[in-house]
Amino acid sequence: MVNIRADFAPTLPAAPGSAPVEWAISEGLVDYGDAVAAMDARVAEIAAGRAPERVWLLEHPPLYTAGTSAREADLIEPDRFPVFRSGRGGQFTYHGPGQRVAYVMLDLNRRTPDVRRFVAALESWLIAALAAFAIRGERSEDQVGVWVRRPDKGGHDKIAAIGIRVRHWVTFHGVSLNVDPDLSHFSGIVPCGVRARGVTSLVDLGRPVTMPEADSALRAAFETTFGETVAVTA
Repeated sequence: MVNIRADFAPTLPAAPGSAPVEWAISEGLVDYGDAVAAMDARVAEIAAGRAPERVWLLEHPPLYTAGTSAREADLIEPDRFPVFRSGRGGQFTYHGPGQRVAYVMLDLNRRTPDVRRFVAALESWLIAALAAFAIRGERSEDQVGVWVRRPDKGGHDKIAAIGIRVRHWVTFHGVSLNVDPDLSHFSGIVPCGVRARGVTSLVDLGRPVTMPEADSALRAAFETTFGETVAVTA
C-alpha cells in the first residue's frame, strides 16, 4: 500500500520561536456537540492570535458522524446510535469508548499552509505511534488514514481514521485511534465508505494497550512530527 502522501516530509514543525502545543486530555466521555463547540471557539482564538495551538484527547459516547462526503447508503443502522452531521472532510465514522479521539488545532500559517502535507503528517504521526507497540501502520493509495496488514484475512484493516477541517488555515477535528473499542459498533455504518476492508484495534491485534499507554505513545510521536508540547488541563 503506497500513496503520494508518502512523498511529503514526515514532519510539519512550527516556525522557530513558536509556543509549545498545548496537550490536553479529558477524563470520562465528552458529549460530541460540546466538543465541537469548544473546538469552534478555540479555532477562532488561535486564528486571532489569542491562543496557542492545542491537541485535545478524549473519548465520546457511542455515536456516528457524517463528513462532507458521506453517502446516506453508508448509514446502515440510522437508529443504532446518535448521528451527527459534521463539517469535517470524509464520510461516516464511529466514535465510542475505547477509541482515542485527538482533536488537532494547529495554525498552518505557523507551519506550512498545505492541507495535503498536513494530512500526510497526521498519518506519519499515527504510524510512528503504532510503531511503539511493534505494529506496522501503512498508508493506502486511495484512502486517508492508517491501515495494518491482516494476512489471516488476505488484506488490510483500518486502525486509525482521519477527518479534518481547516478555517483560516487553522485545523480542527483530527484523528481517531482504535485502542480497544467495541468493533461490532462499526457494523452500523460503512466506515469511511470502504466496504472491502475491515477495522481493527490495538487490542484486537494482540496488543493489550491501556489508554494512558496509547496517549504516551501519541504524545512522543506527535513531538517528533509536529514539535514540543506542554500538558494543560482540558
